[in-house]
Amino acid sequence: MPTRRVVLTLMVLVLASSAGVALAETLERVQPKRVCMVNNTLFPKDQIPVAVDGKTYFGCCEMCKGRLAQDAAIRNATDPVSGKPVDKAKAVIGAKPDGKVLYFESEKTFTAYRKRKPS
Repeated sequence: MPTRRVVLTLMVLVLASSAGVALAETLERVQPKRVCMVNNTLFPKDQIPVAVDGKTYFGCCEMCKGRLAQDAAIRNATDPVSGKPVDKAKAVIGAKPDGKVLYFESEKTFTAYRKRKPS
């Protein structure tokens, strides 16, 4: 019986200590043409290009194409590291494992995000 308690205690300690160890979040850099910039989702094929003021944005359907052309706010995001506004056409784009994307103002903030520990 004492051996069983020792083993259980060790298992609890190992689990408790490993719970505090966080790994950097998986984020893959992706090509803008594979992202719907309205619903911020990565797709396996190229999206519909939308030219606005000399920049190219991408949408997955005619509705998204129209929104990108008409709504300036939808063409911008906030860098999750710096908190600064980012033009989606100029952003470094990273995709999470679930296909949702984040927009970064630079390679530097993209790399910083990948190295940080998730909260």
